[in-house]
Amino acid sequence: MHKRHVGVLVMSYGTPESMDQIEAYYTHIRRGHPPTPEQLEALKKRYEAIVGGFFPLRENTNNQVRSLEETLNRIYPDFRFQCYQGLKHASPFIEDGVERMVKDGITQAVGVVLAPHYSVMSVGGYIKRAKEKADEQGLSISFVKSYHVHPKLIEALSARVNQALERFEGIPRDQVRVIFTAHSLPEKILEMKDPYPEQLMETSEAVARQAGVSNWQFAWQSAGQTETPWLGPDILDVLRTIRNEERVENVLICPVGFVSDHLEVLYDIDIECQALAKELGIRLKRTESLNTDPLYMETLADVVYAQLERNGSGYERIG
Repeated sequence: MHKRHVGVLVMSYGTPESMDQIEAYYTHIRRGHPPTPEQLEALKKRYEAIVGGFFPLRENTNNQVRSLEETLNRIYPDFRFQCYQGLKHASPFIEDGVERMVKDGITQAVGVVLAPHYSVMSVGGYIKRAKEKADEQGLSISFVKSYHVHPKLIEALSARVNQALERFEGIPRDQVRVIFTAHSLPEKILEMKDPYPEQLMETSEAVARQAGVSNWQFAWQSAGQTETPWLGPDILDVLRTIRNEERVENVLICPVGFVSDHLEVLYDIDIECQALAKELGIRLKRTESLNTDPLYMETLADVVYAQLERNGSGYERIG
């Protein structure tokens, strides 16, 4: 039987593969403006500070892409799925992934981002770039826009919350403040009626409900250093507030906006938040990242297949 050959463009933010690529990576993020020596040094120090060193970051994404391809072909054996990486700020770029699919003879593709929540500034930007390149190359592609309340995603996240709460030995569950976090974005998305904050709240509520957690709140993290205001409150401010004003001593951070161990988790939470927590006298833990959790891989496989079925004959118009 001839199997339908489907390309899957798996998009993510991207990280450099080695220390000597950091400057080019940072320059790309800054839209072609090289960082100052001080900015470059600060970023290098963050990478160097991560436990286990720099390289796991890129490997995490590679593993997710491989695992998704395996999961798709196992669950849907009538198709031949082939996954391609497309990174926002590092090679292979989003456009490279589209070109490779076309070179491999793929005529039908689905794009998905390793981020469950849609914002025009994040996922929307990935989709726009992929769509422009696909149109130029004559490739039919449709996109998964978000999957923030997929039952398997919620199940995976709530299981991690429960596992982490067990590590607070001798502390009643309801005395641990669970803080869900995600990457902050510029405040102007609120005027645009962007769904990002609302989707994150829906994920947090669903995870809290499934894990049976009532003592929780939401905070933002990893805001950019720009003149324009970003969404708050920031996690560091929240930690100070709940310690000083509410006398909270036990905190579990669940970074629902991130699906793998990246700088925002391994540095911003494991190093920066931990250092502040120690100073404040808070016992702080975080949930394990999803990485290649089978439930997360099945979530992605489900939404890719559903998108394929929905747009079997053409592609979705975005924007």
